[in-house]
Amino acid sequence: MTAQIISGTALSQQIRSKVTARAAALTAQGKQPGLAVILVGENPASQVYVNNKVKACEDCGFYSVLEKYDAHLSEADLLTHIARLNHDPKINGVLVQLPLPAHINTNKVIEAIAAEKDVDGFHISNAGLLMTGQPLFRPCTPYGVMKMLESINYPVRGANAVIVGASNIVGKPQAMLLLQAGATVTICNSKTRDLSLHTKNADILVVATGKRNIVTADMVKPGAVVLDVGMNRDDQGKLCGDVDYANVKEVAGYITQVPGGVGPMTITMLLVNTIEAAERTLP
Repeated sequence: MTAQIISGTALSQQIRSKVTARAAALTAQGKQPGLAVILVGENPASQVYVNNKVKACEDCGFYSVLEKYDAHLSEADLLTHIARLNHDPKINGVLVQLPLPAHINTNKVIEAIAAEKDVDGFHISNAGLLMTGQPLFRPCTPYGVMKMLESINYPVRGANAVIVGASNIVGKPQAMLLLQAGATVTICNSKTRDLSLHTKNADILVVATGKRNIVTADMVKPGAVVLDVGMNRDDQGKLCGDVDYANVKEVAGYITQVPGGVGPMTITMLLVNTIEAAERTLP
């Protein structure tokens, strides 16, 4: 059995066409949705991500602002820039690209973003709302994963869902969204004993560790849905995920590729969060 591929690229195009229509409707009412992205430093991967986000905004008819700063920017100056954007009526979403230089407190920066403009969904108040089942913003990558499950009409309610990786950005919010959808959820981390004991029991397996080939074919339940959030490079320098794709796809029922899987969905759900933030400002 070879798994069916869930194409994040194709699903993104469908969702973005709807976002474009919503943006046009808002713009016609004098409220063009706006996203500001702040990049501090010269991290090459971050520059690629940021450029992709800005292009996606422009393609969908958003107003977009990209502010680039030197890696030596002080924490105080960064907080001042965020405060200015918080009060800018043309900006509905504020995003600070992570990781930040070591001298800047990431948590302090995230908390400085106005909760109603926190389109990444990382602010502590938004994390709390997600925990209590009343999310204002769903973090973009987990939100994208849920849309991918929805696209194949997968019966999440009652399914065993296993998440490998317990970060605040993916693992923890992914667990909350799957719980809300009725799944029985297990979160594994770097200290988990016998990882395969858990992954073999998963109907839905989300892998988000940043460790190449951490999940191999013998660790996957036949027919499972495998969603690879990882972003690594193989020995030839090509992009790859956390899952041994070539072999796991012969066991799984559905699988995502890297690139072209969860990645495009992350940016797409950022657009969805921004358009929702803009729509909330209408009288």
